[in-house]
Amino acid sequence: MDFSHVQLSDEDRAFRDELRGVLRTLVTDDVIRRDRETGENFDEGVHLALGAQGYLAADFKPESEGGFSAVRRRIWELEIGRAHTPWFHWPTTMMVARCLQQFAAPELLDELLPEVLSGRVRLCLGYTEPEGGSDVATCKTRAVRDGEGWVINGSKMFTSNAHNAQYVFLITNTAPDAPKHQSLTMFLVPLGTAGVEIQPLRTVDGDRTNITYYSDVRVADRYRVGEVNGGWTVLREALNAEHGTVERDDQGLQKLATMTEHLLLVGEAIDKVAALAGDDDAVKYRLGHAISRMEAAISTPGMFGRVANAQTMREVTPELMDILGAAGTLSVEADGAAADGACEYLFRLAVPTGIYGGTLEVFRNMIAQHALGLGRPNYSPPARRPG
Repeated sequence: MDFSHVQLSDEDRAFRDELRGVLRTLVTDDVIRRDRETGENFDEGVHLALGAQGYLAADFKPESEGGFSAVRRRIWELEIGRAHTPWFHWPTTMMVARCLQQFAAPELLDELLPEVLSGRVRLCLGYTEPEGGSDVATCKTRAVRDGEGWVINGSKMFTSNAHNAQYVFLITNTAPDAPKHQSLTMFLVPLGTAGVEIQPLRTVDGDRTNITYYSDVRVADRYRVGEVNGGWTVLREALNAEHGTVERDDQGLQKLATMTEHLLLVGEAIDKVAALAGDDDAVKYRLGHAISRMEAAISTPGMFGRVANAQTMREVTPELMDILGAAGTLSVEADGAAADGACEYLFRLAVPTGIYGGTLEVFRNMIAQHALGLGRPNYSPPARRPG
């Protein structure tokens, strides 16, 4: 494995310095504090400014069409994280936009893509249902043909940033009597449509997500994405991107796995704890162990890295809080909070990190079946012993 540093050209260093300056101007202390208070992981002013300056388009497009080079895309990803930019909305929007490129009607794509790249239009995911958990193919939200359009009824959980988005990428059931993977149809539903209701839902780490309700929502057929009852083909592409199981280039510069940006925050927290901990050998050993765990996780690719990242957060953050003592349990901006409350926040963030995009148990099953060749898990109750 090659751990050598990438030598930046003068032009790439200038790009990095320019980007750092832009982010310093946009991602102010007020922006970070407001994001912490709202838990939205989004700031419209920052998003629109980066869109207006062409950064969103450059991140979306391939280099051959004016997008970032591999080196600049890696600089972009790292600097966005280091600046604590409220940012999770853009990767979701970009993921849906890539699906639209493949499956949406050309007229719909031509209408929306410029608005997406400007930052004026954002897209969110309508997958999980209150009773469905991570198995999105068990969808019960119904879409029924009505003349030239469709009528949708149902509800979705964890529709994060729906209140900041203009469209939801919605999975529906259009053939309830068919096998579950042959009954699905995808729509891009305008969230301003009559019958759509968005209700806030707070997670344990303070983030805001949403429950969305769809009551006799009428949608034109032009908003259908892919074939009727062919939604699993469309959804599979998006799920691969969300799970981080897409093919990677051979330059070694792409982000290895989803959620690696969270480990940048863990690294910052370790530095803060180390500065406070003093010169105790036992503490140094524990910090060294935390660093080694973090470095191993952040170097683990694909769905393996997805598990390693979240599991490392869950194991390392309690250790950091224990080193700090009682002051390490205080939250950000609380009087007397050690390390600026970073460890307590990451301790709470570690829980949903192991849930978003699929639970760790789902990913472990995927690894078992698809990487190790093991059978499907058997969830049936254990057989009773003879009396």
